[in-house]
Amino acid sequence: MSTSAPVDPGATPTAARALAPDIARGGMLLLIALANVHVYNWGHPIGPRGYPLNIDSVDRWVALLQMLLVDGRAYPLFALLFGYGIVQLAWRRGDVGMPTGAVTRLVRRRGAWLIAIGAAHGVLLWPGDIVGAYGLLAVLMAGLLVRGDDRTLLRVAIGGTLLTTLIYAGTAFAPSDAETFLPSMAIEEPAAALVVHAFEWVIIGFLLQVIGVFGAVALGAWAARRRLLDEPERHRPLLGRAAVLGIGAAVLLGLPMALMAAGMWTLPPGGLAALAASLHTLGGFAGGVGYAALFGLLAIRITRRGRPGPVAGALQACGQRSLSCYLAQSVAFVALLPAWTLGLGEDAHLWQTALVGIGTWLVILVVAAVSARAGIRGPAEVLLRRLTYGPRPVSASAGAAP
Repeated sequence: MSTSAPVDPGATPTAARALAPDIARGGMLLLIALANVHVYNWGHPIGPRGYPLNIDSVDRWVALLQMLLVDGRAYPLFALLFGYGIVQLAWRRGDVGMPTGAVTRLVRRRGAWLIAIGAAHGVLLWPGDIVGAYGLLAVLMAGLLVRGDDRTLLRVAIGGTLLTTLIYAGTAFAPSDAETFLPSMAIEEPAAALVVHAFEWVIIGFLLQVIGVFGAVALGAWAARRRLLDEPERHRPLLGRAAVLGIGAAVLLGLPMALMAAGMWTLPPGGLAALAASLHTLGGFAGGVGYAALFGLLAIRITRRGRPGPVAGALQACGQRSLSCYLAQSVAFVALLPAWTLGLGEDAHLWQTALVGIGTWLVILVVAAVSARAGIRGPAEVLLRRLTYGPRPVSASAGAAP
């Protein structure tokens, strides 16, 4: 008697998705928006981490708060959730009997298409794109994420964190004549800007970010093995400690660099500046863990109350469409800020670009909530699923792939 091969179960139905990872992705996109939007500023000298030099008034406090709570903290959270999602994807297929080799190949195929999507995003819109970097990490780390043991995942997480902390010591410095973090932002000719985008994406958005987040991806996979966000109620004490210690460490370790970026501490000698940058980076990993734990605790409260309210439901819908929402942010920022479009980023104040980031996120949040009610999936998620699996019927209840 012959037995049929296991059938890929496809995307997780919306009703079956864990709440905590989705609301974490939705909230994370606000941090991503704030982390990215100030880099669209141009036309003034820049200092540490791409923030303008000689700022004062409200901008000084915006820089301080963003450095403590957002800068270098958003992408580690993003990476943690990416690694977490890969394990969710693998377990769903393991539950129906798919062999690990087939699951590993699926992760690599999905990663290859993420590289393609990231390249298009990086060249056409935002050269700081992270999607391509995650795609490459999925290709390179698929075996580890799917079938690696916990000890190896922790070793990679610790090693990646230490390596990134050392390499990112250089982020304390900026060229003395630089007037923008990304030169393409100040180019008025669209074709020329896109050419420069390609170089910026390869160096900054692709290669540098691969090094910067692979440790957090491994840590996210380790957390998923313990179902820390799938079953947050079981891990509430751990999540509470992680939230307090992680966010506290992010603020404490990020304070020297935040004071430098805000112009509240005169730039110290090179060695101290590099140390401040390394501590800031280490605090970013701690902050990513703390934010993930905080969203886990929020999910516990929401679950105890019954169904999510309007705000939590919107965050959940945004998280289920995180790739589409991430790309949509870039569309909005590019339409408004670079020199080759409306050019509103020229010599803009930090508080102004921060409002653009927050406003963009809120609009996207509303669109995601309306889409969820209408049963409309994220277009980028639909595209990625089609590219990964090929044409196949998908039930109306299916949500975005993890």
